Amino acid sequence: MTTTLVRDVRPWGGDLTDLLVVDGVIAEPSDGGAAADVVVDGAGRLALPGFTDAHVHLDSSRIGLPFRPHSSEGRGLWDLIENDRRHWRTAEASVTERATTTLGRAIAHGMTRARSYAQVDADCRLERLEGVLAAREHHRDRAELQVVAFPQAGILLEPGVPDLLDAALRAGADVVGGLDPCGLDRDPVRHLDVVFDLAERHDAPIDIHLHEPGELGRFSLDLVLERVEAHGLRGRATIAHAFVLADLPADVVLATAARLAEWDVAVTTIAPGGRAALPVDVLLEHGVRVGLGQDGQRDYWSPYGTTDMLDRAYQLAFTRGLRQDALIERCVEVATVGGAVVIDPDAAWRHAGGRGLGSGCPGDLVLVPGETVTSAVMDRPAGRTVLRAGRVVAEDGALV
Repeated sequence: MTTTLVRDVRPWGGDLTDLLVVDGVIAEPSDGGAAADVVVDGAGRLALPGFTDAHVHLDSSRIGLPFRPHSSEGRGLWDLIENDRRHWRTAEASVTERATTTLGRAIAHGMTRARSYAQVDADCRLERLEGVLAAREHHRDRAELQVVAFPQAGILLEPGVPDLLDAALRAGADVVGGLDPCGLDRDPVRHLDVVFDLAERHDAPIDIHLHEPGELGRFSLDLVLERVEAHGLRGRATIAHAFVLADLPADVVLATAARLAEWDVAVTTIAPGGRAALPVDVLLEHGVRVGLGQDGQRDYWSPYGTTDMLDRAYQLAFTRGLRQDALIERCVEVATVGGAVVIDPDAAWRHAGGRGLGSGCPGDLVLVPGETVTSAVMDRPAGRTVLRAGRVVAEDGALV
């Protein structure tokens, strides 16, 4: 048995206390704190659960490389896909190096869990997946990384993609992805046939990007939910972006949230600006699992991204116009335990108290200077300590 005692911290900005981690799990301080193998000085800092990036594209990141001006000639989805495909091979570093660097920087900021997409298509085949899998192996003791075999360029537009997705799942991908079954492939029945067949064949969860707005997005979302129900995949599907939920009338949003909750279908957002906000509060109030992610990181899609999930929690609060502390803290919950249960819906501690810091929860912690949780969101301070399963893995922005 290994024990780590984290002294003098304020969980979620509460009273000063100690946290004890025994064999990677938070325990009561009375369960062996006096004989701890390792003692970490919290120095009065806030204690938060480790951040979870529930939606990131590590295979396209350019974090750590020289800045390149944005080069896409258009704003449509296919223009951005093609721009990425024209340039990813000419980056100054390999996919493995870029993914490893980006993941390492995110961990140094306090991220201990992530779900990354890895593009699988007729152009790159499994090359980008292999780079993300290599990054996962490199950081395996610092963070958990779940990998999605992601058909960014569609499943039906180019030959051989279904077989490549099958090969990706056999090679180590954990989740089968999909993308805009109507808007991109323009054949939602065949698109979803492939996705759900692969999910059943490999006993894999599903994660579908849904950018489609309005009635088209509503139609695609209904098709996905019908498939989840027909296949009995409760707790096994995620809708990423779900922009359509920002377009629907209030009564339809309520009905859709209830349906998502009934089949335990998760939703992830990247807190985008420039459009109506995702109804996060409605989803949470219905018991829908909601996670937050950073999407691309200064890649060929956009120049944004810092690898800091506290920064993305700020963005979630800012784009929704939130001011009250309780609402801003809820954004931090989405950025931590929210994303964690998107990745692991069967987590034994999912309904435990303590907002991810109670007895029985994972010993994944980030210690952050700050007067309150809201002040930490506003300031995004340095001086953090990151623990994975009770072991210090980063200190003040550097990996240990």
